Amino acid sequence: MINAIDAAFQPASPIEHQLKYLVSGIVFVSGLVWTSPAVAADVSQLPPGLQAKVDLAARACAEFNDGQFDIAWGAVERVDLDGDLQRDWVLNESGFACSSAASLYCGTGGCMSHFWISEEVHSLLNQGWTVVDFGSQRIVIAAVHGSDCEGINPTPCVSASVWDAEAKTWRSSAGSWE
Repeated sequence: MINAIDAAFQPASPIEHQLKYLVSGIVFVSGLVWTSPAVAADVSQLPPGLQAKVDLAARACAEFNDGQFDIAWGAVERVDLDGDLQRDWVLNESGFACSSAASLYCGTGGCMSHFWISEEVHSLLNQGWTVVDFGSQRIVIAAVHGSDCEGINPTPCVSASVWDAEAKTWRSSAGSWE
């Protein structure tokens, strides 16, 4: 009887050998296709308010020791923020980079995210955000600086906001826990 270690070192049959090469080739080629050299986000379709944020960030970078501005994939997101089944725009400065300044766009409080909804930009300093469904509401939950919860930076703190389409504003509450 061959033990497990000996079995692992047994030569593969010709069919197994060919299958391994085929699978390896497919994985390699798909890696080339899916990891194309596209490293910057296409911002040509951004709404004007968000394009103005990109232009401002690029200008700030250029003015700081003639830096080169870049915007990464993932900095621009399309997500339904208000539950109307239409994808809204979000621009995350966490995806901004400047060659001459490591922390031009983000700090200990996080990075700005700009939410384009109802033809307006609404910005929030955050350390990450997500959208969740809660009943009939779409809620933006964001990790924010601990000072927003009467603490310091490492104090856990989140904000939960819902879009009020009639008033065209975000509604949030800190809640009163007893």
